[in-house]
Amino acid sequence: VQLQASGGGSVQVGGSLRLSCTASGGTFTVNNMGWYRQAPRKQRELVATITLLGSTNYAESVKGRFTISRDNAKNAVYLQMDDLRPEDTAIYYCTQEIRQFSGRWATTPYWGRGTQVTVSS
Repeated sequence: VQLQASGGGSVQVGGSLRLSCTASGGTFTVNNMGWYRQAPRKQRELVATITLLGSTNYAESVKGRFTISRDNAKNAVYLQMDDLRPEDTAIYYCTQEIRQFSGRWATTPYWGRGTQVTVSS
């Protein structure tokens, strides 16, 4: 299974970006999905998560500006980012909990390679 993320880029303060992340390769289902980010010289932090049933959770710093969504048919998770600020500058990583059968059912978190988001003033 591989996760492919896209949609990063450079925008000015107040701008918007939409990140996408799709899982492919093999037969599987996906439980929770999420986005994390890591700014220079900082630890990776949670941005938003979404459960299989669509319940969402956001970091306080992005509430009201970011929206996470998913398309189960496409094994995809999205992050709509509005009103972007310089402090949102980071590498954004998607993660999906992949459930597969290989002798037994097991759930494993997979991570995308990261996509850069840069917000300039």
